[in-house]
Amino acid sequence: MSKVCEITGKRAMFGNNVSFSINKTKRRFNVNLSKKRFYIPEEDRWVTLKVSAKALKIINKKGISAVLKEAKAEGLVK
Repeated sequence: MSKVCEITGKRAMFGNNVSFSINKTKRRFNVNLSKKRFYIPEEDRWVTLKVSAKALKIINKKGISAVLKEAKAEGLVK
């Protein structure tokens, strides 16, 4: 299962842990993802999406229908 937000397309970033002695070791910054069910009244069905915390804020602001339409135009959702 990939750790990618289905609305914003956010994915894990990579960087370094830097110790006090400035030794660098690789690490990854994972996305804050959660599985969430949304009801789409136009299609009269439920959709389960893996979304980030940022995407939840966008959905609350614009509405699920508008956000899905934009994500389909970008090719993030089928």
